[in-house]
Amino acid sequence: MDPDLLRAQLLAWYDLNARSLPWRVGPADHAAGERADPYRVWLSEVMLQQTTVPHATPYFLAFTDRWPTVSDLAGEADGEVMAAWAGLGYYARARNLLACARAVANDHGGVFPDTEAGLRALPGLGPYTAAAVGAIAFDLATNVVDGNVERVMARLFSVEAPLPDAKPELKRLAAGLVRDHRPGDWAQALMDLGATICRPKSPLCDRCPVAAHCAARASGAPDSYPRRTAKAARPHRHGVAYVLTRGDEVALVRRPPKGLLGGMLALPTSDWRDGRWSDTEALDAAPARAAWQSAGEVEHGFTHFTLTLQILRAEGEAADVIWSPLRDLDGLPSVFLKAARAGLSSLL
Repeated sequence: MDPDLLRAQLLAWYDLNARSLPWRVGPADHAAGERADPYRVWLSEVMLQQTTVPHATPYFLAFTDRWPTVSDLAGEADGEVMAAWAGLGYYARARNLLACARAVANDHGGVFPDTEAGLRALPGLGPYTAAAVGAIAFDLATNVVDGNVERVMARLFSVEAPLPDAKPELKRLAAGLVRDHRPGDWAQALMDLGATICRPKSPLCDRCPVAAHCAARASGAPDSYPRRTAKAARPHRHGVAYVLTRGDEVALVRRPPKGLLGGMLALPTSDWRDGRWSDTEALDAAPARAAWQSAGEVEHGFTHFTLTLQILRAEGEAADVIWSPLRDLDGLPSVFLKAARAGLSSLL
C-alpha cells in the first residue's frame, strides 16, 4: 500500500462527494479559507456518538437555533437542556455537554481551545471528541477514529483481531495515514467513506476510491471485517410505571442527578429488578393511594439491558410530585413517553 497515493485518491473523492451536513464546511469552502465553527463541530460530534446523522440533524438544528453560541447554551437551565436532549439517549452526555459549555464560557471567554491538549482538558471531551474538534475546526493533525474509521482500517489492512480487542491496532493504523496536509478534510473523508461506501453490510466496493488498496476486498469477503466477538445477551429487568392524572395534568418526578436518566423528569416508577412485580408489590410501591388500574405494559431497550414496564393508571392526588400539563409530555425520555402514552391512550 502506498499511503500517500491512498490519501490523494480519497481526498479527491471527498472533494467531489462530501456529504452536505449542517455543521460542516465543505471542501471547496474550506479550500477558500472558511473555517468550521468549533461549537457546531463539538455539538454535532457529541450528538452523533449515540445516533445517526438523520436522527441527530433535527436536534442539532433545534439546538443551534435556540442556542446559537456556546455561551448561549452555557447560560441555559439544566432542565431545559435535558428536555431538548430527550430522544438522543445517554443523558449523562447532556450533563457533560452543559459542563463543557460552561467551562468554555466561564474559563475560556466563550472560545474553544485550539490545541488538542486544551480541548482534552475540557469536561466531557474524551480523546475522540477532542481529536475530531481539533482536526475539523482547527486543522490539527490529530488521529480521529470513530466506528466508521475503525471499519475502514479493519478492511484496508484485513485486521484479524476482533473488536473491541482490535481497537488499539486500528487506531495505530489510522495514525499512520495522518498528515499535516488537510487533516480536517482527511478525517471527514474517512468518516464519509465509512458511512456511505464502506458500510457495515453490503459495502459498495465497486464505488470505493481506494478499493485497489483494500486487503479485505482482495480476500473476497470484505463485509466479514471487522471481526467481532460474540455479544453477551443483555439482561432483562422489570418495573412498574405509574400514570397518575389530576384533570389535564399528570404527575411527574425528577430523577436523581446521578445514574441512568439522571436529572430528567419522569413518571413515578418502582425499582427496576430482575423479576416481575406482583399486583400487590406494584400497589405497595405506588406514589399514592388511588384506584389503580392496569394499562398494559411497554418494552424498552437500553444499551446494557432491556426493560418491561407494567403500566398502572389512576386519577388522584399525590405529594412530592410535579404536576405537568398533558400537552407537555414530549420532553420526557422516550421510555417514559412510551409509558405515558400507553397509560393515557384514552385521553390523548
